[in-house]
Amino acid sequence: MVLIGLGAIYGGTDYHIGTLSHMGPGFFPAALGGLLALTGALIAISARSGGTAAPAPGDGHAHGLPDLRGGVCILLGILAFLALGHYGGLLPATFAIVFISALGDRKNTIKQAFLLSIAMAAIAVVVFWWALQLQLPLFRWG
Repeated sequence: MVLIGLGAIYGGTDYHIGTLSHMGPGFFPAALGGLLALTGALIAISARSGGTAAPAPGDGHAHGLPDLRGGVCILLGILAFLALGHYGGLLPATFAIVFISALGDRKNTIKQAFLLSIAMAAIAVVVFWWALQLQLPLFRWG
């Protein structure tokens, strides 16, 4: 993450960065690269300083196979967002990606995933459709 962030900063310097009040085209990639590099450094520091703790009872699997549920749910959520965003609109696409991805966590119930999806769909409508006026309709049939 640190190397990718530093690469984004370096790539952003090819453009005019500007100032906070007059941002140039290189400001966003440089700022995002800086945040990515900082996040990577903080992850590395926390990983080095943390002690090893015993896993909580009930965590993990008795059969020793990797748990693919989270990754599969996230990929299915993204595919559902792509399909529903094209054929259904912003509201069903946002609901689907959050609901399906939330089911990837074994600690979430269907009720929690549903409530989270409703809340995130409402936030998406306010932020992306109303405030930013994203050119994706709320509902689309076909």
